[in-house]
Amino acid sequence: MDQLLRSFSTIIQKRLNDSPDLVTKNYCVQEQFEITCMYLSTITDQKLVDELVISGILTPHSPLQNGQNPSQWLMSAFIQAEIKEVSGADSCIKELLEGQCIVAFSGQRAISINVCKQEQRSIAEPETESVVRGPREGFVEDCSRNISLIRKRLKSEKLVIEEMIIGSESNTTVCLIYMRGIADPDLINEFRNRLKAIQTESILESAYIEEYIQDKTMTPFPQFTSSERPDAIAAKLLEGQAAIITDGTPNVLAGPITFFQSFATSEDYYQRADIATVLRWLRMLAFVIAVFTPSLYISVSTYHQDLLPSSMLANLASQREGVPFPSVIEAFAMMIIFEVLREAGLRMPRISGQAISIVGALVLGQAAVEAGIVSAAMVIVVSLTAIANFVAPSYGFGIAQRLIQFGFMFLASLLGLFGVMCGVFVLLIHLVSLRSMGVPYFAPLAPLKLSNWRDTFIRINRPLMNRHRRKRNG
Repeated sequence: MDQLLRSFSTIIQKRLNDSPDLVTKNYCVQEQFEITCMYLSTITDQKLVDELVISGILTPHSPLQNGQNPSQWLMSAFIQAEIKEVSGADSCIKELLEGQCIVAFSGQRAISINVCKQEQRSIAEPETESVVRGPREGFVEDCSRNISLIRKRLKSEKLVIEEMIIGSESNTTVCLIYMRGIADPDLINEFRNRLKAIQTESILESAYIEEYIQDKTMTPFPQFTSSERPDAIAAKLLEGQAAIITDGTPNVLAGPITFFQSFATSEDYYQRADIATVLRWLRMLAFVIAVFTPSLYISVSTYHQDLLPSSMLANLASQREGVPFPSVIEAFAMMIIFEVLREAGLRMPRISGQAISIVGALVLGQAAVEAGIVSAAMVIVVSLTAIANFVAPSYGFGIAQRLIQFGFMFLASLLGLFGVMCGVFVLLIHLVSLRSMGVPYFAPLAPLKLSNWRDTFIRINRPLMNRHRRKRNG
């Protein structure tokens, strides 16, 4: 065997730690020159290796002519395969780890042949985003298939896809997608610069990307939308946003977003405008209920009993008779217990999780009231807050609601309604100062832009919406 070829093969084997799935085969072509075939059996399709590689070597389309360049002959031998020339141990190892087959023929010169094993999850309905009306296709863990789902909906030459590799060890494929002529070029440059500035060993999920490129970390509010629905991402691209597809996860990021966009869903645009507007108002009301109900209960029951009618005050006093804890401790304990039950139901198997939620919500709550540990009013407050939390369209925004409500409960326990009002002002200041890729998070209220209100608090009908977009773009 050629000494240079043998040395090159040994270098690759050592770099891959003599991995047992590294297959190395040596061939002599018409007794003129030697080649080495290498691939990782665990991530390559053995059938493709036999049909494209081995068959091309043993039974080529044309024999090797005297004096013919081995590189040109190999290119013609594997004419049915997807091939490219590579050189050097680093390039060959990179191709091997991506599921390619390396055919080395002279020193460190080689040809890479695509024989990657295509093991993919079939396209199904998204599990984290329920669909009432609209497409039921969801993203999968393969980047190319996710791009195909977007191209299926946006058959436009304006669709731009920029691919980059992030992660020194994981070498994860990340794609930046936007619509040329619709998305702001400065915004796209900001996305591109932040992605290129990421220095890390691995990117295993889109949340890794989100943490690196977000404007502010000390905030409970999500600064990007995460969705498994291709129709939702396609709609955001048409609105001028950019999307980030990360290989290995079905969750696609889109941004920038604002606070009020967290109350909108893609299904708002599959309903009549008046119905969608009412549903959007309902989500905003649910946010207010989820954030302020526990704190208002603590404030009124602890500091401001005179705000209640005498009959209601007497009823609450009779319920709390025998309860050993003040309303502050009672509220915090019940809310924390409910969060534990929610997390347990989420992490346990689906069937057991349903049983946990039923036992926690019905049996445990009723038993606590009968035992005199908590009052019935407190159970009603916790239940109403929990139901309102589930109305949040985004899982990340729902978590933000739950964190904020504990802050308001703490302020209410210290200062009553005055503490709640102070918390409202602090929350508004935080929202006004927050940015998503440089875009004000509290727009269009701060800064005030009345022209954008038509799709914030209300959903106008589609002819007026299209007229507004044409005027804005042209």
